[in-house]
Amino acid sequence: MAAALGVSHGERNAGMVRRKMEEELEQEYIRIQNSLRAGIRIPDKFSEDVKIAAGVDLAYWKQEETEYAVCCIVVLDYHSHEVIERKEYMDVVKVPYVPGCLAFRELPLFLAANQLLEHQPDIYFFDGNGYLHPRHMGLATHAGILLEKPAIGIAKSYYKIENIDYVMPKDEQFAYTDIVIKGEVYGRVLRTQNGVKPLFLSIGNRIDLESAMQLAAQMVTKDSHIPLPTRLADIMTHEARKKYRPVTYKC
Repeated sequence: MAAALGVSHGERNAGMVRRKMEEELEQEYIRIQNSLRAGIRIPDKFSEDVKIAAGVDLAYWKQEETEYAVCCIVVLDYHSHEVIERKEYMDVVKVPYVPGCLAFRELPLFLAANQLLEHQPDIYFFDGNGYLHPRHMGLATHAGILLEKPAIGIAKSYYKIENIDYVMPKDEQFAYTDIVIKGEVYGRVLRTQNGVKPLFLSIGNRIDLESAMQLAAQMVTKDSHIPLPTRLADIMTHEARKKYRPVTYKC
């Protein structure tokens, strides 16, 4: 059969070995995620004084067979929204994509970029999910546990879990509906302005959902329905990718 399809026995065996390695890697990542879940902290009420907020986003691109990514962090004054600093870190992506385990690809770049910061954020806003994840271990949660810092996930698209759809909130500013799966609230569908698509909010770590929504709302402006930290980080990733792509092409 393999010969009829133009596939040699060697290629077929190599494919089987690769799939087995991918399955073993996925099992190991899931084991780590399940172990880390014990470190999730959800206070009854968030009481920390937030003065400095950071937005985090990543962008990817490929040059031939090599995949690259850049992580950008924008640090802002929480009250004035003034940008305090911007940092970025670019590298080859060394971890393969495994569904449900995206944090393992993004954490090395984020941690490297985070080490470059000259100011210590009180809270991190991640472009992506946190608790809204099959094992509650999206990037915002995973990173929040490792940093022992409050973190929030702000996703622009819905991560469907257990085939559960979300309920669209009313077309009113700060209208929301909760995402409930098997009786547990995983996150919140939040419309930050009239007439715009909703965002998908979830806690990362060391914050409750109500407080996460209040902090996100504080960072929304008339010019951006996406909270400013992740909006500015997203813009920065596009600029950084445009800058680095010619450089990696020469490599």
